[in-house]
Amino acid sequence: MRRIEDAALAEAEPASLAEVVQILEEDIIFGRLKPRERLVEDELMQRLGVKRHLVRQALGELERLGIIRRERNKGAAVRDFDAAEVEQIYEVRALIQAHAAARIPLPAPADLVAALEAIHAEHAAAVDRGDLRTVYRLNNAFHDRLFGACGNPHLAALIGHYGWLAHAIRSYRIADPELLRQAREEHGEMIEALRRGDRAALVRLCVEHIEPSKRAYLAAERQAMAARAQL
Repeated sequence: MRRIEDAALAEAEPASLAEVVQILEEDIIFGRLKPRERLVEDELMQRLGVKRHLVRQALGELERLGIIRRERNKGAAVRDFDAAEVEQIYEVRALIQAHAAARIPLPAPADLVAALEAIHAEHAAAVDRGDLRTVYRLNNAFHDRLFGACGNPHLAALIGHYGWLAHAIRSYRIADPELLRQAREEHGEMIEALRRGDRAALVRLCVEHIEPSKRAYLAAERQAMAARAQL
């Protein structure tokens, strides 16, 4: 699978916990840190130019979000998932996203459609120019706005949590140009379903939309397992 190189991903020196968390989060979602890769405190301190306590706080936040694992005497590593865990996580994601889509008022309010169209236009332009940081930010904004319209903030928050949990899995989609273009087209189809008041199409799209990242992750893990078996 061909990966995109994004020249805009250069990192500024972080000055806060939020910035350290953001840098490490982007390292994972853009595939610079792979599943099972260790996060060594001394290396992160040197690379980011911050104190140990800030690195530890950032790792604690990423662990709380489910993005990394920390084990006694082993340290921190990017979380990986076996095939069964991936299927279980994506089963939950499909269920809650379908339920949220089923709750969105149809025909969709004009302000919701307009907001999504504006995000979609910016997202599409970022995909075209290979600006992965902006693609990632606007993809999150699109889904937050869409599922935020379901009328249940707890359900919307749960969708967000499972999106965070699947960070390492989702990285395989954002690194693939073809899958990014597919995601862009699916966003447009969701907007059309909202505009037409087509509930069945909206629910179907919200479920099918997450499948490519799952399939890409599982395929990459099968390849990695085969390579390890040959060592």
